Amino acid sequence: MASSSSKQHSVIVLMVPFLAQSHLNQLLQLSHVVSSSYDIPVHYISSSLHNSQVKSRSPTPNLARKIHFHDFPTPHFLSPQPTKTPNNFPNHLIPSFQASIQLRKPFSELLTKLKTTAERVVVIHDLMMSYVVQDSIFIAPNSEVYVFHCVSAISRVAFIRDAIGESSFEPKIPSPDGTLDPSFEAFIEKQVPFMKANKSGHLYNSCRVVESDFLDFISEKEVGNYDDDDDDDDDDWAIGPLDTVTVFFNINGDSSLDKDYYLDWLDKQRPNSVLYISFGTTTFLETKQIEEIAIGLEKSGVNFIWVLRDADKGDIFNEEEGIRGRRSDQLPKGFEERVKGMGMVVREWVSQLEILGHPSTGGFMSHCGWNSCFESMSLGVALLAWPMHSDQPMNAALVTEFVKVGLGVGELGGNRDGLVSCCVIENVVKRLMCSDEGDEIRKRAEKLGVELRKATAEGGVSRMELDSFISHITR
Repeated sequence: MASSSSKQHSVIVLMVPFLAQSHLNQLLQLSHVVSSSYDIPVHYISSSLHNSQVKSRSPTPNLARKIHFHDFPTPHFLSPQPTKTPNNFPNHLIPSFQASIQLRKPFSELLTKLKTTAERVVVIHDLMMSYVVQDSIFIAPNSEVYVFHCVSAISRVAFIRDAIGESSFEPKIPSPDGTLDPSFEAFIEKQVPFMKANKSGHLYNSCRVVESDFLDFISEKEVGNYDDDDDDDDDDWAIGPLDTVTVFFNINGDSSLDKDYYLDWLDKQRPNSVLYISFGTTTFLETKQIEEIAIGLEKSGVNFIWVLRDADKGDIFNEEEGIRGRRSDQLPKGFEERVKGMGMVVREWVSQLEILGHPSTGGFMSHCGWNSCFESMSLGVALLAWPMHSDQPMNAALVTEFVKVGLGVGELGGNRDGLVSCCVIENVVKRLMCSDEGDEIRKRAEKLGVELRKATAEGGVSRMELDSFISHITR
């Protein structure tokens, strides 16, 4: 565990991420921004396992050099093999999520040590770590606690609207019913009492360019009615897309990095001609579905890069699993030989930002995790939305119905209980990549990407909100 300095600071920041890859990554990005761009000491607090995980997958590890990592042990937990579930929720990760509860004590002990090193201690925690940080104000009266939301504002609206009795958006936002596993809902219930208490404000990895209406709805309705919080000093800051674009250009500008083989392949393709396929770190696909995707891609004739990995286990370093997946035996016989030159199957961790930011990438077939959606929109890449669980159906609606920079794979959300056929996949791939309709969607996506990049640049709406937040905590 990193040692804390005895130097007195005006402000230090403690980041407490949830133990899932996309959540770990977003708070690591925010840690980089705060430590590097604003020269504020940042302490990143997680289990030793998950700190190793997020650092091993960082596209630019040197960006974390100014961050103080604190590695805490968690009790041994089962890390079962991913399997198909009725609602596609990654039940195999629930034991690792439950282990995060045990971080309460080591977090509190660290806070006790660090509170004397600064005039103000700022705790920024994932909503799903509310239980862990519940003692912050009592331990450190000089602390302020902010909730960081790793999900889209549209999905936040979907999950709270029943509680606040409001639902007036058009197009309609999909219902979250059935998108979560009961065991995970029980885990959330454990957090709920501590989501509301002693909070100084909320940070959203979102941007008013795409989610202004939803962010306003949350500010106006949730704080007053759902949170039972009458503190007029509560503030919300939409600061996304964080460092996505900056990190991307840092990668491309680093001549010391070896170029991966799949990027060499992309260099040889025509602009906007390649479809990137990835279903994130938690999605489990049955063999039959993998076969249908493969056949659909082959029949479409569209160039593609398909990242085909097993879903993460709770411990990605488990000897039986490792970081690399083993899905090659589930592809149709001879598939890779037949599509050689046209497509590529990658079975390892890739830098998604580099692929999305490459001029040859013209589309992204995605599970619609918020990281993937926001990265794709930020870099101006059109989406084929294939939501699986949790917030993903709402994110897919944002992409296809509200900002209209993508197409749904089959009926929106309808794939969750059944198989998507190769014919559906072939047709939707051709619609996006080989039609006038697809060209128009791509133009909208490119325009949106420009606007999102402006938002994070000097004077942009997200940059101003981030500057406002930094001014607030350093006041």
